Amino acid sequence: MTNRVLGLVQAGGQGSRMDVLTRERAKPALPFAGSYQLIDFALSSLAHSTISDVWVSVQYQAGSLDPHLAGGRPWDLDRTRGGYRRVVPEQGDGSRSESGFSLGNADALLRMRDQIEAFGADQVVVISADHVFRCDLDAVLALHREREAECTIVTAEMTKVEAAHQAVVTAGADGHVTGFDYKPTSPASGVVATEVFVYDAVVLLESLDALRADLAASGELDEDGLGDFGEHLLPRLVGRGQVWAAPIGGYWRDVGRPESFLQAHRDLLAGRVDVFDDADRPVLTRFPELPPALVRKGAQVVDSLVSPGCDVAGEVVRSVLGPGVKVAAGARVEDSVLFAGVVVEGGASVATSVLDSGVVVGQGAVVGALSTRRKATDDEITLVGRDSRVPRRAEVAAGARLEPGSTA
Repeated sequence: MTNRVLGLVQAGGQGSRMDVLTRERAKPALPFAGSYQLIDFALSSLAHSTISDVWVSVQYQAGSLDPHLAGGRPWDLDRTRGGYRRVVPEQGDGSRSESGFSLGNADALLRMRDQIEAFGADQVVVISADHVFRCDLDAVLALHREREAECTIVTAEMTKVEAAHQAVVTAGADGHVTGFDYKPTSPASGVVATEVFVYDAVVLLESLDALRADLAASGELDEDGLGDFGEHLLPRLVGRGQVWAAPIGGYWRDVGRPESFLQAHRDLLAGRVDVFDDADRPVLTRFPELPPALVRKGAQVVDSLVSPGCDVAGEVVRSVLGPGVKVAAGARVEDSVLFAGVVVEGGASVATSVLDSGVVVGQGAVVGALSTRRKATDDEITLVGRDSRVPRRAEVAAGARLEPGSTA
């Protein structure tokens, strides 16, 4: 029996928790590990599977993703039949619940329900595009079919503190899901939903329709739509009794907050991120066409990642430099992530900070301060928006936020 599978990447979120870094870009367009973007991890997992139809749902700052996506070419999705399709919000004559901008990832599925139905899938694989991970989707699909599941949740384990920001999943030893708690104050465990789901297509559409009717009757639909998956959709499916868990079996992290974004890069430098380890299943991307990095005489680069096009004459310690970054002699960058084209001039220092593309740190300026904690908190991490300039000898306090284009 042939199964038809639709892969759906949800890349439409504004990413407000990333503050100035997502003012002018979609969160899935944020860089990771220098030369990659967050959406690469979802698309690469799909590219290494047998799923041939992949839709990318966008709505916020879609133009910031388009040059990178390149019509699906980096992931071999630019096919004559099937392959890559960009799905955007539409305004029309239908009800508010079926058109326009969505109010969460479950609401986005509701607004695409007619397109999903017309496609005729047996299963729908839904993946959020703001996480660092790799997943064997064919193995998850095989398990989903074997169990005759209505929904399979790919899960990961983390600390209970981190789990409070996620959806906590309770499952038996056989994987049968019996409980689902969305962003709980006191998590019962650290087992969380990774936002990689396999849905039985018929059950998904039926559930979306039933939720729409229930919420419309209660008056909630017009204000909040279906919201995120953890608010109505997954609790309803868990209540039906045919939801199963499938552990991801490797590194996974939601990098939608400054502290988790920086921590994921710290994990990368510490060798705890395994997503790049399988040469047969590489993370695919639209790689920057730049010359090799240059590390000049007298420079010091310690436990750091240096991307193509970089020119380093100063000190770089436990940091990630994006493509084309320049660190002048006498400058120091520590515990930081610098996006493409950042310039740190002589005598300047950058610590426990994330600097967006095109930022210039003037001579002798000080940006941020080293975190005093093993895991830096949001209020210790300095964020500098795209194309900002920090004047010479200026100081930007730890935890500060500079809007794109600012002059500190």
